[in-house]
Amino acid sequence: MPRNEAIDLTPPVEKAFLLAVDTGDDAGWTAEESLTELANLAVTAGAEVVGAEWQNRRHVDPNWYVGKGKAEELAQARSETGYDVLIADDELSPSQQKSLESLLNVKVMDRSRLILDIFAQHAQTHEGRLQVELAQLEYQLPRLTKLWTHLSRTRGGIGARGPGESQLETDRRIIRTRISKMKERVDQVRQQRQTAARGRDRRLFATVGIVGYTNAGKSTLLNTLVGSEVAKAEDKLFATLDPTSRQVKLGDGQTAIVTDTVGFIHKLPHQLVDAFRATLEEVNRADVLIEVVDASDPHLREHRATVQTVLDELGAGDKPRLVAFNKADLVEKAALDGGAPAPALAGSVLVSALTGFGLDTLRAEIAALLASLWVDVDVRVPYAAGELLARIRERGTVELEYGERDVRVHGRAATSLAGELEAAAASWRETLDADDADEAELEALTAPGPSSRA
Repeated sequence: MPRNEAIDLTPPVEKAFLLAVDTGDDAGWTAEESLTELANLAVTAGAEVVGAEWQNRRHVDPNWYVGKGKAEELAQARSETGYDVLIADDELSPSQQKSLESLLNVKVMDRSRLILDIFAQHAQTHEGRLQVELAQLEYQLPRLTKLWTHLSRTRGGIGARGPGESQLETDRRIIRTRISKMKERVDQVRQQRQTAARGRDRRLFATVGIVGYTNAGKSTLLNTLVGSEVAKAEDKLFATLDPTSRQVKLGDGQTAIVTDTVGFIHKLPHQLVDAFRATLEEVNRADVLIEVVDASDPHLREHRATVQTVLDELGAGDKPRLVAFNKADLVEKAALDGGAPAPALAGSVLVSALTGFGLDTLRAEIAALLASLWVDVDVRVPYAAGELLARIRERGTVELEYGERDVRVHGRAATSLAGELEAAAASWRETLDADDADEAELEALTAPGPSSRA
């Protein structure tokens, strides 16, 4: 090779063949439709999809995933397409994966591993990489048996106990230790986020969490609300892993902290939900949620069901929510093409994060939703609580009546601020009661007695 000739270090593009089983249990999804999404995932991971097969079965085969006959047909498909990786649409057991790899002599992975790989590619921050590694380790642990077949025992009896089993146990112990350490570090991330959240609570900004299916336009919506590109927005699945929080003006003097979170997807691996719980707790801490829905997607109802399932798992399923049907520019085109527009639901807004259509209405609806969560207040606080009075004017609709010793505050305010007002009022009442008691005692001591009158 000539000295000046550059060496191409770009890894070859893997050719992927997709496989699914349709048992009829997945409401709203056929195997063919689910494979379309799996193909998008494979392309996002950097593979070239060269073929796909699915099989209608009552149950998934415990050994082969598909039937044995269909598995043997995959060998013929390999000779025709030249695929070098087989991707199953469901999570495979270690035995299913091993059986298919032995039969086809290619790499076999499932949907969960593919999503984990995409997360690993897109994790940019230290926090994101920690959570992805934890999810990968928890995924790998039950699948370690196949990794050490070259060292495993090939026969039983005395004298046949080689290093394979001990190596396997050693590796399991190493991974368990690593998982334990990773969980500790993720807990540190959780504590840091709680500290940051307490800081926001002290400033008493309202908090809004953006949730939704992956690639629904959450990051683009945040960028448009803020007025600058603060979150990475790309037309691909899971482009954003690390949450981004920014202040957003809502009108009428209201300001909120809006946080973009990781997107959800059909058959989201449980390892990811558990590993990213520290990040997803931003959803629980939010006062209200904006659920972003791709209004142009024919599976928007199934997408919403997936989002609801994950929110329920996080304990945020009943949180106050505003639905933003995004990509209105595409919905209009779909209507012209004979497609159905997005359904009109109570508490929903049709917007286009790309063009800005409907964003003023969205801001007003968010402000109204936050205001609906306010509570009535009627308390008296001392003049010394000037900083608290300044904040109540920013985050409430109240009237202030100035008395000789204190200020009466009555109107409506955010729940957290109302609680702080009640605490300040209770402390002030105790001070007043103590002062009154001291005055009464002093009057009793200075009052003239019988002897002085005599």
